[in-house]
Formats: sequence, C-alpha cells, structure tokens
Amino acid sequence: MIYVWISAAGLTVATLIGALLGFFIKELPHKGKDTVLGFCAGVMLAAATIGLIQPAAEMTGIRGGWLVLVGVIAGMLFLNLLDLVTPHVHHLVGLDQEEHRNNASINHILLFVMAIAIHKLPEGMATGVGFNAEEISNAWAVTIGIALQNIPEGMVIIAPLLIAGVTKVRAFVIALVIALLEVVGIWLGYGLGAISEFLLPVMLSFAGGAMLYVVSDEMIPETHSHGYQKIATYALIMGFITLVFLDMAFEM
Repeated sequence: MIYVWISAAGLTVATLIGALLGFFIKELPHKGKDTVLGFCAGVMLAAATIGLIQPAAEMTGIRGGWLVLVGVIAGMLFLNLLDLVTPHVHHLVGLDQEEHRNNASINHILLFVMAIAIHKLPEGMATGVGFNAEEISNAWAVTIGIALQNIPEGMVIIAPLLIAGVTKVRAFVIALVIALLEVVGIWLGYGLGAISEFLLPVMLSFAGGAMLYVVSDEMIPETHSHGYQKIATYALIMGFITLVFLDMAFEM
C-alpha cells in the first residue's frame, strides 16, 4: 500500500511542477511542444501496452483473451463518451493569446478545466490498478509514463486560466485540485482491482484502452498538425524505447 501512496505523490508533484513551469513559460514554439508531446505519447503508448494490456493478457491466457478485448474497448468507449461532453484541449489552447483573450468566456475555461480533470480519473486508475498485480514493475512503468505526461499537462492547465484573468493563486489551487483528482483515481483503480482476480485483468485492459485512446485521438494528431510530424515521430519512438528500458530496469 505504501507504493500506492508513493505513486500518488509522484503524479501529484509532476502535475504541480508543470503548473509552476506554466507561470514562467507562457508559450512554447510549436516545434518544442510537438517534440515534448511526441515523447510523452511514446511513453504512454509503451505504458498502455507493456504495463497494462500485456499483463492483463498474461493473467487471462488465450481462453480469457476476450476479457482483455472487452476491457480495452470499454476503456476506449469511456474516453470517447467523455469527448462528447467535454472539449478537446487543443481546441481551447491552440488560439493565439490575443484571439483567446477576445473570445474565451469563463464558461469555456470551466469546460477546459473539466476536460482535464475528467481525464485525470482514468489516468489515475491506470496507475492504481497495476499495483494489484504480482509483478509491480509494470505499475511503476505506468506511473513514470503518466508522470512525464503530467508535466506538460500541468503547464497547459495554467496558461488559459491566466489568459482568462484568473489570479495566479487561484490558478495554482485549481491545478492542485485537478492533481488530487488523479489521486482519487489511483485509489479507485487499486480498490477495484483488488476486489477479485476476475476483475483485475479487465481493469488493467480498461485502463490500457483509455490510454491508447488518448494517445491516438489527442496526442499524435496534435503533434502532426503544425508541420513537425517527423521530429514528433522520432520523439515518440524515443519515448517508447525509454519506457521499455525503464520497465526492464525495474524488473532487475
């Protein structure tokens, strides 16, 4: 259980580090954003497959493979449903600063905050559920993958809030609340995964499917929309390989 607390603290700190950086780095060039986001996409892709879906498949075996398939599809559909009721992040932060200031309303900002917050829940669940498995090295790999993604995400939380006129103190409090929601997700995933051996592989694959959906639907298209798709692709591969070796290191 202490590992779950360590993981929760790490993900929270990563988000807050990103939020603090957001106060100083108001705007990154698209090339820099796409490179960082591409690396994070590769890390999350490896975390979803190696850290979540593969262990779930090993638990069920060939005959129980349908459980993994159901879990992955359910995770993707869950995120797809969230996308229907919340805006895409890049639709809200992709505007120029002046254009955003002239058109953004407080309702849009609240929707943006809600979109980030809701996505934190399945991310936390993806981390927490892995700590029920016999081999927790995969859970640490997932933790690292999501923590790396939380840093630029924390920066993204701050920028539109400041542009909308929210005070720095209130913006930081909002970032903290969103980070703590991920902690709720961690304990929710850990608790549900501990209920039964039957539910654990389903929860692992559910979390993996949710992460795959985010990578494919949000992260990769965003990195390929500004003309820097080559460097973003190289960064994705580097991120994937990085987590593969980190996962191997935890198993040693």
